Amino acid sequence: MLSAAPQRGPEENAVDLAEYASASLAKTCVAESTPLERDEGMPNGKVRFYDEAKGFGFIQGDDGAQVYLHASVLPDGADVQPGTRLEYSVADGRKGPQALSVRFIDTPRLAKRNRKSADEMAVIIEDLVKLLDGVGSHLKHGQYPERSQSRKIATMLRRVADDFDV
Repeated sequence: MLSAAPQRGPEENAVDLAEYASASLAKTCVAESTPLERDEGMPNGKVRFYDEAKGFGFIQGDDGAQVYLHASVLPDGADVQPGTRLEYSVADGRKGPQALSVRFIDTPRLAKRNRKSADEMAVIIEDLVKLLDGVGSHLKHGQYPERSQSRKIATMLRRVADDFDV
């Protein structure tokens, strides 16, 4: 049985959850790597090979085409691994098709060793439930949270989901 978490005020809960969510942003580049809508006209594919030291790699397009991927078209701080799904535009380079405007669709799942411990997750979930209870009471009165708070909540929920989904 889990021990009870120490009682904390709403401000402390919000800070802990904000730190938890901001760690996720730094790791996964949420702003760039999780588009809300995909452009159906842009090709998709998986990273077949990427050498971070050399700054290039190749994408195997869903249509079978092999596309050159240069580090300069990746979002800042992006972690590119074989199997990462991308959406990109294509231009003809000197040696063939080259990816431009790269956006991450899906990254390979992180290893279990990157997960928080069950005790840490229990505290995070308890804090998240308290935060969502507050939002729920506002929704019952017909009020959505402010846009900035909505984004933070969505980021926190995605981060928690990522820790459960391994």
